[in-house]
Amino acid sequence: RAMVFVLSEAGKPIYSRYGNEEALSSTMGVMMALVSFIQSGDNAIRSIYSDDRKLVFVQQGPLVLVSVSRTLQSEQQLRQELLYVYYQILSMLTQVSITRIFERKKNYDLRRLLAGSEKILDRLLNLVESDPGFLLGAVRCLPLPASQRDALGALLQKAITPNLVFSILVAQSQLVTAVQERAVIEECRLEPTDLHLLLNLIGASSAFQAGEIWTPICLPRFNPDGYFYAYISYLDAECTVCLVLLSTDKESFYAVSDCKKRVEEAMRTQGSLQVLSGGLQSPSYSVGQVGVPDIPENYRQLPQFTSPELEGPYCSEEEQQRLFDLYHYLHSRIHSTSRPLRLIYHVAEKETLLAWVTSKFELYTCFSPLVTKAGAINVLTKLLRWIKKEEDRLFIRYPPKYSTTPNPGKGTKGGRPDGAENGFFAGL
Repeated sequence: RAMVFVLSEAGKPIYSRYGNEEALSSTMGVMMALVSFIQSGDNAIRSIYSDDRKLVFVQQGPLVLVSVSRTLQSEQQLRQELLYVYYQILSMLTQVSITRIFERKKNYDLRRLLAGSEKILDRLLNLVESDPGFLLGAVRCLPLPASQRDALGALLQKAITPNLVFSILVAQSQLVTAVQERAVIEECRLEPTDLHLLLNLIGASSAFQAGEIWTPICLPRFNPDGYFYAYISYLDAECTVCLVLLSTDKESFYAVSDCKKRVEEAMRTQGSLQVLSGGLQSPSYSVGQVGVPDIPENYRQLPQFTSPELEGPYCSEEEQQRLFDLYHYLHSRIHSTSRPLRLIYHVAEKETLLAWVTSKFELYTCFSPLVTKAGAINVLTKLLRWIKKEEDRLFIRYPPKYSTTPNPGKGTKGGRPDGAENGFFAGL
């Protein structure tokens, strides 16, 4: 897979996906020399191509990120992965703090502040290469009857306190429901990128399973220069259902903890944990249910996506990765900056794939190698009809809102990363 390096403008190593940063310091020095040489001509290096590798460079303030890859991923996709790494670093330190540090001391070793974060960044890169949500800029929702999802949203709406901004319920990294402060919705929205970073941070450490956690966290797509204060607590003994409450008040731990107790008590009364446990244990849906021989993905109007359980011949990790690499190729063709496409019918060695993008959805499907184009389009018509019928179960169509007083701060909106389409719940 792709090798990723992070270094400072002074050439100081900060992170490497494989190997030891100190052992690779000379390699990073060469990379920084390339960056500086191109900068001396009032230009910026973006990529280098060789016969079987490509190097992609991203500079964000005082940090330089480099990806060395032999995969089918496009330059744009590799750049998006590097931005995810950058945003994960911001989630722990904030942009303004990093800028201030290097303004004072250009050769500062940022690893002092990121000690122990290697596991978080490693896990993030593994997810980026295997989770369709990162490729599609969308979140996966736990399939759930609309009545049950609405009931859980109503619980979160009632358990509020001043300066509470987001209430998020997840089950095994799948979104169950999310409630947002109404005043925040006027200007900014929680985006899939920020939710991915938050869930990766939680999933990377078993410390969050210990009890009630209160920690500062930056959501860089919402506001790269400020912290929220995250209350994180699992609601079941198996640590599968997690409640995340984000506040702008660092002194509100006990008030937010009381909100969690109210949610927990109401869920116990309604038997919600048993419902969620049942939803996690049963497969979301099979390929046979939707009539598509293999794997469809994404629903574009809402930044959420869905896909059936993987079946043969994609049972092994190697075959699943091979299929995902093909999806990377289709995605790069569809979203090409020089020649974007709306529809691709691609015949590969072992399967036939079709990608289709409209103003309302984005769809990637995989068929047997013998399918005809007419047959594939006929199946897609049936699939879209099935999704329309099941969308209340598969997606959050009407996100609940609440109002608290005093109004929470409305962080400043940052720039979009390359390839991002919509904000979280955009278009609703």
